[in-house]
Amino acid sequence: MVKSHTLRISGFTLLEILVAMFIVGVVLSTIFTIFTSTIKNISHAESQAGIYQMGRVALLRIQEDLECCRVLEDDESLPDEKADSMPMNFSGSNETIDDKDADTLSFMSTKHLSMDDENKNPGLARIIYYVKEVQENDQEQGLALYRVDIPEREQPPEEGTGGLILCEGLQSVNLVYYDSDGDEYEAWDSSEEEFEGKLPSMVSIQLNFIDKSNPEAPFKFGTSIALPMTRDEYGEASHN
Repeated sequence: MVKSHTLRISGFTLLEILVAMFIVGVVLSTIFTIFTSTIKNISHAESQAGIYQMGRVALLRIQEDLECCRVLEDDESLPDEKADSMPMNFSGSNETIDDKDADTLSFMSTKHLSMDDENKNPGLARIIYYVKEVQENDQEQGLALYRVDIPEREQPPEEGTGGLILCEGLQSVNLVYYDSDGDEYEAWDSSEEEFEGKLPSMVSIQLNFIDKSNPEAPFKFGTSIALPMTRDEYGEASHN
C-alpha cells in the first residue's frame, strides 16, 4: 500500500496582515510624534537661549554706555564746526512703530568702542540707540535695536541710519526717565528748558522679545540704571 502525504503550507490571512499593518502604523506614528515633539522642544529651547543671551548682552551694553554718559560743563566747549555737527545734549524720545514702543536714545559718553588698537582713549563719542522694523521675504520679523557709536571728530550719519544691530526679534523697546525727585518722564531732552543741562537720575529699560510659540506672552528683560554723572536741580554733579 502506498501512503500519500499532503504538504500543508501555512501562511497569514488577510485579516492578520491588516491587523499587523495597523499595529506597525500606530507604532511608527507614535515614534514620529515623539521625534518631532523632541526636535520642536530642542529648537524652542535653543531659541530661548539665544533670546536670553541677546537680552542680557543688550542690557549690559546699554548700562555701560549710560554709566559713562555726561553733559558738557559750563566751561567746556567744542569747536564751532564740531558743535554744529555733533549735538551734546542727552535726548530720549518716546517713539512708536505700528503702535509698539520703539523709543530712541542719544547721549555723549566716554564708552567709545574703538576698533583701532593704537587709539584706546579717543575721548567723547555720541552713542545713539534707535529701533527699526525688520522684514524678511515680505514678512514682519519684529523690531531690531541698533547702536551707533560716533567719535566726536566724525560726522554723524542721517537719523535712523548706520550702526550695528544690538538685538533683534523685539516686540517693543520702552525707556522711562526719572529725575532726582523720582518723578517719571517718557522723554528727556537736556537742551530743553525743563531739563536744561541735566541728566536723568535713572533710566529704566524694558526690552520685550517675541515668543513665536506664544505671541501674547513675550520674553521680558528689564533693568534700571542710575547715572553717576547726574546733575541735581542746582546744576551740580551728584552721585547716586
